[in-house]
Amino acid sequence: MNDNSGEKLAAQRMTAELWRALDGAPEMPGGLEMAGEGSLPSVFAVSDFAASAIATAGLALAEWSVLHGDAAPAIRVDRRLASLWFGFSVAPQGWPLPPVWDAIAGDYRSSDGWIRLHTNAPHHRAAALSVLGVAAERDVVAAAVAGWNADALEAAIVSAGGCAATMHRSDAWRLHPQGRAVMAEPLMHHKLTSMGAVPRHRFEPKRPLAGVKVLDLTRVLAGPVATRFLAGFGAEVLRVDPPGWDEGAIVPDVTLGKRCARLDLKSHAGCERFKQLLADADVLVHGYRADALEALGLGEDVRREIRPGLIDVAHNAYGWTGAWRNRRGFDSLVQMSSGIAEAGMIARTAGHPVPLPVQALDHGTGYLLAAATLRGLTLRAKEGRGSVWRTSLVRVAEFLKVWPHRADETGIGEVDFGEPEPDDFCDSMEPTDWGPALRLRAPVTVGAASMSWATPATRLGSSSAAWAGS
Repeated sequence: MNDNSGEKLAAQRMTAELWRALDGAPEMPGGLEMAGEGSLPSVFAVSDFAASAIATAGLALAEWSVLHGDAAPAIRVDRRLASLWFGFSVAPQGWPLPPVWDAIAGDYRSSDGWIRLHTNAPHHRAAALSVLGVAAERDVVAAAVAGWNADALEAAIVSAGGCAATMHRSDAWRLHPQGRAVMAEPLMHHKLTSMGAVPRHRFEPKRPLAGVKVLDLTRVLAGPVATRFLAGFGAEVLRVDPPGWDEGAIVPDVTLGKRCARLDLKSHAGCERFKQLLADADVLVHGYRADALEALGLGEDVRREIRPGLIDVAHNAYGWTGAWRNRRGFDSLVQMSSGIAEAGMIARTAGHPVPLPVQALDHGTGYLLAAATLRGLTLRAKEGRGSVWRTSLVRVAEFLKVWPHRADETGIGEVDFGEPEPDDFCDSMEPTDWGPALRLRAPVTVGAASMSWATPATRLGSSSAAWAGS
């Protein structure tokens, strides 16, 4: 086994950079210990990133705890568990998870390169098939894609309301208009906003976020990861989805500790109910396209008027400036656009795109959103003002690309640790809405606090659109 001092140093350096991106004070609010060794196989330092993203959220929670009189809590991150949490945290016992991917989702060879189709949502699938003019059969789709220029097909599917991404080289992406726009953005943009009421909660060292209300308007996958972390330390999270929306295998993984309701924000009644919920929230986390809430009459100024002092935290796929700021996107598509999949293909000498071993952009962004939420809560408690925080999957991709995997420690084809083992899971069984399941042990502790959830994973739409006790 290789000495793991290099892994720890890299993860600590990465954590320091992420903390600076959140405008954290140079003196970190607690001692940080990175435990464990090993790496997921990747051309980029995914395991370092997993440990550092979770550590950054831990630092922000420690800062919040210190503000409430807790003596500089020690933060401990388990590198192996952090990496595993970047995959699936739930292991069904006696029941199957639904398929992660739609049957025609994936990478296809075009006339001049590669393109990825993202068809998990029915309307995205319909858009792609309408452009190609074929039935939903993988071989038929492949034959149709082969006759298209990749950029032309991408543009056509996006124009039809679907999701697709051409595979770019990293150097080509840096010259692309959207790539240039994103590189000019900070990793995490933030600004202070209006004065607002600061609720007083009885601080509990083991549940440091008890009493904090988080309104969750997020989808696959970064936002749900963020709010899962917040719920794990005691926040009340109310997730709101539109009628009919589902996320398949993702739902049992991310809904534990949350209440899940449905509202049609396009209807007058749904929008008014949302405003009532927002008025009582401390935090709003959302992952819609940049213009989506504005189109519903719920723009940033409106949200701030409804809830002065709101902590408003958001991400999108392709950045907050440039022509693609309102483009639909997902982790797998951003990996194609930004050059990550092409870098993996070169490193593996493969004949097809090679993505990261996990959806690291989503998960890493999720923990950064959680950290931003906590920094916002701390700033509001100190100054009485709300704040706005923004990042994107593609900007996080550019951050990760600066950190190549150290080939002298583990080659890209080697796995230092593999699938979860029995000792990686909690002893108790979680009674999810689908059946019993095991859950991975917490990857981080902050002083006396460790991630735990009062309620098991639940189906979307299983609760009323109301705060607990209302």
